[in-house]
Amino acid sequence: MSTEQTPSHRQQPALLEAVTELEAAVAAGDDERFGPVLGRLGGLFGPADPAERVAAGPRLAALLPDAPPFPRAHLAMVVGACVEHGADPVACAGPVLAGLRGALTGTELLVRRWAETGGGPLPDPAEDDPAAAHERIADPARLDEWHAHLAVVGWWTLRLWQQASWAVYAHAPVRAEARASGVTGALVELFGRYGGERHDFKGLTHLALVLDDEPLLVLDRPTGTGYLLRMTGLSDTFQLHTLLADVLIGGGHLPGAPQDPEVVALARTAVLDTRRPIATGAFDLVAPDGSRIRNEGTPSDVPVLDGLRTLVLEPLSYERSWSAGRFVQEVPGDLRLERVLEPAEAARLLARTVPGRSAGTAVH
Repeated sequence: MSTEQTPSHRQQPALLEAVTELEAAVAAGDDERFGPVLGRLGGLFGPADPAERVAAGPRLAALLPDAPPFPRAHLAMVVGACVEHGADPVACAGPVLAGLRGALTGTELLVRRWAETGGGPLPDPAEDDPAAAHERIADPARLDEWHAHLAVVGWWTLRLWQQASWAVYAHAPVRAEARASGVTGALVELFGRYGGERHDFKGLTHLALVLDDEPLLVLDRPTGTGYLLRMTGLSDTFQLHTLLADVLIGGGHLPGAPQDPEVVALARTAVLDTRRPIATGAFDLVAPDGSRIRNEGTPSDVPVLDGLRTLVLEPLSYERSWSAGRFVQEVPGDLRLERVLEPAEAARLLARTVPGRSAGTAVH
């Protein structure tokens, strides 16, 4: 009879054995051993028991800071996969988002040095040689070899870090912690400073800036009424606009035409199919200082006034429409009314605001 045991009878499951081996490689600083072990671990991920994937996530995330630079991004992808299969997203998020920040910093450096050394098309990570890019951007007089290396690594692995970060940012507790700690603010700033092609940060920016369980004060200037609402999971202001119209007009609090129920469903939880119905604007969204809140932004653009995000509704200045749905389909959205303000309270709060400025160009 064979003495070989099946994985279910092992003292430690196969995936976790590979995790232990990877931990040993990192502890020993054995970069040559790291790659093969990581490859074996990736092959064991698919057939692994769900509990193994859950247990592996935080342990693998803890290895990211000390992993070799190039394979580190592939390890981050495995961490992201663990999160998607139930691993604790908060326990995994810190090293993943730190890795994204490092890759963005390196990318910014590569783009700048590329322009300084003649410009032209940026290297294609799928086709070009990273060693050639390193040789081009490394300038001993201005840039040491290690920083040049990190710049190349950042550029070549940034897409992997984006995907791993998406996996953790898809969870509300991660978004809350990253916002409170300033991590999200730093990442969004780096997204904004990026000036090259091949990388699009719009989706990840919208996901990172999603507000969860966030109070929202809405003041309607034409009627002089006010409402305290709570929003969660809203990834774009088109979505907020749609749900405001549903809750306030559809709920009978404000005059106007209710939104199409299918449009509302797509703004909340429904999944898009091949047909996209059209949502229509119901009002202008205005900040307390009178500036326009653009539908193309995120609800985080609504400013905080006296500790509360405050939005003023004004008459629709031009007809506008847009394709219904959520910018981030993976995150369901919700907006609910908590209370209608007393008339005197609404009047007092409206008195602190400035009427909206002239409208811009229509959005379709």
